[in-house]
Amino acid sequence: MTRDDAAHAEKMRKIQAARATMMETKTEEKGLLIVHTGKGKGKSSAAMGMVVRAIGHGMKVGVVQFIKGAMLTGEKAVFDAFPEQVEFKPMGEGFTWDTQDRARDIAVTRTAWEEVKRMIADPSYDMVLADELNIVLRYDYLPLDEVLAIFAARPPMQHVIATGRNAPDALIEAADLVTEMTQVKHPFRSGVKAQKGIEF
Repeated sequence: MTRDDAAHAEKMRKIQAARATMMETKTEEKGLLIVHTGKGKGKSSAAMGMVVRAIGHGMKVGVVQFIKGAMLTGEKAVFDAFPEQVEFKPMGEGFTWDTQDRARDIAVTRTAWEEVKRMIADPSYDMVLADELNIVLRYDYLPLDEVLAIFAARPPMQHVIATGRNAPDALIEAADLVTEMTQVKHPFRSGVKAQKGIEF
């Protein structure tokens, strides 16, 4: 073993010992309120990855999409293969600039929110994903206080994920885990359209 190898091994041993000590203090297990926000791509994609992980652990998951619904997505095809574990409900009618009907957008949002509430109230759901919820909150299609109250009253071991740009400060404050996606580079800006397997 070279001197560099020995130094590396010793450094890694110290890191391993420090990590083991830190992990001994992490004893609590509970349902998490998770928020994915920011201007970068990957908010829904990361949440869908968590759903896949949950499926792999035999967990029951509910997914409600507030905006998507008018388009066929790859995740729907995957989740449809697990009907006993995943209830997947794309309930939106497209982006707000496509619908151009605020009253209808609010009504569609309320219908989707009622599904989220039903899932959260059912302790058999281990995880509930409210995909693009932050978008409808930004446009005041739902009362934020109501959303926060439902999230706070969820079963103690249930995970809830809310995605979308511009998450409200109060939701961020209430969350256990918040990730902000930062856009560094995106092919859309170079004229590349949304593609299967990447955006949907």
